[in-house]
Amino acid sequence: MLIDAGNSTLKWAVVEAGQWRAQGRCDYADWTSLKGELTAGTDCYIASVTDPVREQQMAAMLDEAGITPIWLKAEAGFADLKNTYLNPRQLGVDRWMGLIAARQRTREPVLVVSVGTAMTVDALAADGAFLGGVIVPGVTLMWQALCQGTAQITDTAGEWQAFPRNTADAAQSGIVAALCGVIQQQHARLAEATHLTPHCLLTGGDAGMVRAHLSVAAELVPSLVLEGIDCVARGGGAR
Repeated sequence: MLIDAGNSTLKWAVVEAGQWRAQGRCDYADWTSLKGELTAGTDCYIASVTDPVREQQMAAMLDEAGITPIWLKAEAGFADLKNTYLNPRQLGVDRWMGLIAARQRTREPVLVVSVGTAMTVDALAADGAFLGGVIVPGVTLMWQALCQGTAQITDTAGEWQAFPRNTADAAQSGIVAALCGVIQQQHARLAEATHLTPHCLLTGGDAGMVRAHLSVAAELVPSLVLEGIDCVARGGGAR
């Protein structure tokens, strides 16, 4: 059992004999789909960035099902992947799993982008060195900040427009432009640092929205974090 416990949603996958048998996602108000896949004694690996209360609820549910999970953390390295964070353990485990998965997919420079509650943009060199990354608010957090910090913007949903002519569309288009700008800037910086055109992998709930407006080629990989967890599980668990 592989579990990616994000800030807003939880994704899971069941692996048998090296094959992904089932996948799903749920929010933290309803664990039904996950509970239906739990079998006592199953090896379970969790990458969690959710809050401690939800983690405790998850641990209790797994314990009741007869499962003792391994809670993964970022480490200084995995195979030839090198975590150059000043404090490697401080790197979010979801980002680390995404980098592990990206390294399995390509040996070229790659930009790993997760567009969720927050958006992270991480740079990985061809030699396996994680160069670093940036964190910015995601679509919903940016929208909430605008609504809370200004008097004339309502919570009416807008649509992307090249030249918006109403406030809702202007806010939505600005958010998308800001997120795309961060990705494109980091892509250019990685290209300059490596003298190669980087791959770009996108994951996260709002990845599709952002991808549609990027000026760089990007591959959508919805289960990137789960792929990383799977690599760790097959490599012998937490290091």
